[in-house]
Amino acid sequence: MEKQAAASKQWSEIVAEKDARISELETLVAYYEAQLKLAKHKQFGSSSERGDIPEQLGLFDEAEHTAVPKQPEPTLEEVTYTRRKRVGKREDDLSGLPTEVVEHTLPEDERACTACGGGLHEMGQNTRRELEIIPARVKVIEHKQSVYSCRYCEKHSDQTPIVKAPTPEPVIKGSLASPSAVAHIMHQKYVMCAPLYRQEQDWQRRGIALSRQTMANWVIRSSTDWLEPLYERMRTRLLEHEVLHADETVLQVLREPGKKANTNSYMWLYRTSGGTKHPIVLYEYQPTRSSAHPKRFLSDFEGYLHTDGYDGYHKLPLTVVGCWAHMRRKFVDALKTVPLQERAGSDTQQVIARIAALFHLESLWKDLPSEERYERRLAQSKPLADALFTWLEALMATTLPKMPLGKAILYALGQRRWLMHVYLDGRTEFSNNRAENSIRPFVIGRKNWLFCNSQKGARASSVVYSIIETAKENGLKPFEYLKFLFESVPNATTGQLDRLLPWGKDVPTSCRVS
Repeated sequence: MEKQAAASKQWSEIVAEKDARISELETLVAYYEAQLKLAKHKQFGSSSERGDIPEQLGLFDEAEHTAVPKQPEPTLEEVTYTRRKRVGKREDDLSGLPTEVVEHTLPEDERACTACGGGLHEMGQNTRRELEIIPARVKVIEHKQSVYSCRYCEKHSDQTPIVKAPTPEPVIKGSLASPSAVAHIMHQKYVMCAPLYRQEQDWQRRGIALSRQTMANWVIRSSTDWLEPLYERMRTRLLEHEVLHADETVLQVLREPGKKANTNSYMWLYRTSGGTKHPIVLYEYQPTRSSAHPKRFLSDFEGYLHTDGYDGYHKLPLTVVGCWAHMRRKFVDALKTVPLQERAGSDTQQVIARIAALFHLESLWKDLPSEERYERRLAQSKPLADALFTWLEALMATTLPKMPLGKAILYALGQRRWLMHVYLDGRTEFSNNRAENSIRPFVIGRKNWLFCNSQKGARASSVVYSIIETAKENGLKPFEYLKFLFESVPNATTGQLDRLLPWGKDVPTSCRVS
């Protein structure tokens, strides 16, 4: 009996050990399946967060709230005519362009009726409109400066006064660079994302030998000499605001002292919040991702700083406001790993629905004064956010931490302190999407030109991007504004520079988007 009991106990232990092992392997298989689904979705699926989530996931019970059972259904005519095409849309789009009229008429000797031979008269006209594209023209401008002297003094005096006719200062002395040429190169690279080697090929097709090295020198010199003073003035204005956004992305700089060519450097971004009269977007190149860089850049700033979840921002002596969109993204990724037939009513879906409710309230209050928005947040939104985090804490107790949902919950709970800072002031925003949208032009351009050759080039790129993106935010056309700057800044005094900023009084209307 004792042997049988011992054998039975041994078999029970073996079975328990096997069951535990099977459970562990099942968990591991589920984890790998979730990672595989997420990887496939990132590679082949839509990157939009909206497309994977039913509208508000039924949280607001839109059908029940908006349905009117006794209201008759619309007739076919009502449905048809409520979405009529706007008349005159094309004419509005082309109204600001110069128009050249080409008349197509019959010669006098052909204006005879084919039936009776009588004379034809013009009974009307058919009009067809086309867009004519005129490629850019390149020409050489010679600046001939007249020099004057006094003939009398030449004959009777030891000193002869010499007077020169005034001429505008060049962008780069001793160079072929003109304001329009430098503006064109910058516009092509930083707005149209055309790297310098492609521009070099385009110049060659026009019969002009302009190397990428020369263009790079033009960009760096023009940025350093003429754009950096404006950049520093915009930085001073930026730090005067009380609510800012920040973000950063990787950058590869080939010739960086003490670093390998394939080591990541970083482009940092700082910008004003929504509703600002004169929005400012500034980039700053730095060799590392250390929190010392934003700490130095924002040393004179006191206020609220919107960021993502990067821990380096949390070390700053500022009130950091977390991004609810980043937090939501973790749960959206987790939902992608849930089978379609199991998503409805799942915990992951319910978390997304609760976050959607908060964003929905924000959309309703976006046009309210900040004081009223602050009060409504405390009364209606903050209780929902508190309830969400309480539920997430309870949900974490039954969720495996290594699974996508568990990781999303851990991230949310770890960011709770900074996420709740949005309720400290009505001027804050629920997401840092504003900074992400501003850094996107740099990310798109990086895919084309891939890297910067030197630290000077990286610094110049940060300054040029700052000028261009700030100009765009203020309703200016980048090429026209850059050309205006290179014509004006070399001839301006220090006291006149503020008038040349994107919102300055001296910026001509030709630089503004019509």
